[in-house]
Amino acid sequence: MNRLDALALCERWLPLWTGNRPEDLAAIYAGGVFYRDPAKPGGISGKADLLAYFRKLLAVFPDWVWTADEVWPVDGGFVLRWKARIPVDEKVIEETGMDLVLVENGLVTRNEVYFDRSALLLAMEKP
Repeated sequence: MNRLDALALCERWLPLWTGNRPEDLAAIYAGGVFYRDPAKPGGISGKADLLAYFRKLLAVFPDWVWTADEVWPVDGGFVLRWKARIPVDEKVIEETGMDLVLVENGLVTRNEVYFDRSALLLAMEKP
């Protein structure tokens, strides 16, 4: 995958994380996908389990916004550095992180998300 193809995929994929549309987001993933993020360090295998996770996750964070900062092509996909704005009550947490994204036939087959979520967890703590 070249840089322009990776950026084009990001333009379709990243907006799907906003607006609590888990089915639309899951549609960009392949059936045998593997997904991992800081909340699921052991990962999730398969689109059905990923969709169930997205339904819960996006319901909690319907208004977060993810944008591509930079991409680096790798064999079969790309590494993405992203920025996220995550509203939590009256606060907005701004995060930067990285994803490893592997793609086959236009669908994401592997998505590993890496960032320090400690600021997000602190903001979510209820007094």
